[in-house]
Amino acid sequence: MGLAKRIIPCLDVKDGMTVKGTNFVNLRQAGDPVELGKAYSDAGADELVFLDITASHEGRKTFTDMVTRVAAEVNIPFTVGGGVNELSDVERLLYAGADKVSINSAALRRPEIIDEIAKRFGSQVCVCAIDARLADGVWTCYVNGGRVPTNRTLIDWACEVADRGAGEILFTSMNHDGVKHGFALEALAALHERLPIPVIASGGAGCMQDFLEAFTEGKADAALAASVFHFGEISIPDLKAYLRSNGIKTRM
Repeated sequence: MGLAKRIIPCLDVKDGMTVKGTNFVNLRQAGDPVELGKAYSDAGADELVFLDITASHEGRKTFTDMVTRVAAEVNIPFTVGGGVNELSDVERLLYAGADKVSINSAALRRPEIIDEIAKRFGSQVCVCAIDARLADGVWTCYVNGGRVPTNRTLIDWACEVADRGAGEILFTSMNHDGVKHGFALEALAALHERLPIPVIASGGAGCMQDFLEAFTEGKADAALAASVFHFGEISIPDLKAYLRSNGIKTRM
């Protein structure tokens, strides 16, 4: 059956609190990130992702302190991202207790940072997040939390990211984010076809079947979601039981 598929709750953190929106806007609060992270760890999540979505200079100390508190409370790997622009940021977050660091805008602006992180800390530390929007048949990559389009397209950029040494790709479909109508299955399958590294599906989880389709049709290695977990719509134990009953290998 191959490797077990991973279920990953994502916590977007703003001013020390977890928030969730739709299509990257209309944020509402979802609770304390450390408490939520511990609850997900206890419930059987495979990994966690914490994103500092307003990583201004002033917010960094708050976020770093949160990472230290998370590391003390959870016993599963967790990735942190937001405002990671140079090796010193990676070092700071790993030192605080993170297992992996996610980069997005910085990599699109200066792709060499992927090579540098992989060489210094190892590929397994480097998760490259790609926020992309589909318009007129083209997936365009965005920076600045989905605010600014670039001239890079999803598949070409993902292939370069893999070539430069990233350990995995976290692909968020901006079209699907928070809408709860399922993941971007065709794009996920295309990424799987082209890439030698794992792909995490993000954006669109609304029911258990959406996760099943991400793994079967989208060929994703992991599936990430936020609001369906934060607001109690899907429990992780129930989700894993459902996936196993449908032939998907998951960790108990």
